[in-house]
Amino acid sequence: MKTDFKGVFPALVTPLTSKEKLNTRALEKLIDYEIEQGANGFYIGGATGEGLLLDIPERKKLCEKAIEFIGPDKAKIVHITDMNFRNTLKLARHAQDCGADAISSIAPIYFKYDENEIYEYYKEIAKSVDIPLIIYYTAAAGVNISLDLFKKLFKIDNITGVKWTSSNYYEMISLREKFPQANIFNGPDEMLICGLSAGADGGIGSTYNIIFPLIHEIYQSFSAGNIEQAREAQKKADKIIRVILKYSVIPVVKMVLEERGFEVGDASFPMVKYDEKQRKQILSDLKAAGFVL
Repeated sequence: MKTDFKGVFPALVTPLTSKEKLNTRALEKLIDYEIEQGANGFYIGGATGEGLLLDIPERKKLCEKAIEFIGPDKAKIVHITDMNFRNTLKLARHAQDCGADAISSIAPIYFKYDENEIYEYYKEIAKSVDIPLIIYYTAAAGVNISLDLFKKLFKIDNITGVKWTSSNYYEMISLREKFPQANIFNGPDEMLICGLSAGADGGIGSTYNIIFPLIHEIYQSFSAGNIEQAREAQKKADKIIRVILKYSVIPVVKMVLEERGFEVGDASFPMVKYDEKQRKQILSDLKAAGFVL
């Protein structure tokens, strides 16, 4: 069982038709492009991939096709959370059957759950498969996972890591110190160098889909000990990311990919769909920030 995933993984965009169905041809083209760019692996069906917004048959199809197109040489982590826990377990088993290297899940959301309930949630998911489970810890979900709870979770055999989408690097440092065996991925794209400094093994991010060369430079430079070069690459990336955050991340990333010739479609309703005037303004702002289409 592989548990030591490293490098930079695009949080894969899901190409959708106007009826919000998977565009298989565009998915294959996008994956081929990102592999050529140097992606070490992929995070499939997460927030960027709009997984929570798609129905179960489309999520299964996305999992099947993405794993097929990525092939055996790159790591494949599939996000499996659904508000219906039975669906979560079905998606977990399906991902394993399709050849995923790991699954990933946010904590249960919306209702207020205590730490014991969160522990039981992850324990049941982990029991349902024989591949690693990577906890998706994101401040956006509004669920705090304490270091004490992480300690309990990492005692479960196949809970092997965490996607840390939080700016609290003080806690990431503590996590790395207390759990040296854990596989930690940095989540915030604008702070990849911070995550690497705090002990992350790599990063998973939305903007990797469109600024991968800069992301790769941050990771490679940091790994080689060229900290100043990594810092400069992060500064360049952040000028662009700042523009993306000014608007809306998934719609902007998809818009840019469309401009590059990838038929990824719009973001799922009710996320914004930019008109021609808005698209020109966003592209102008990105260009001013140093982005090259």
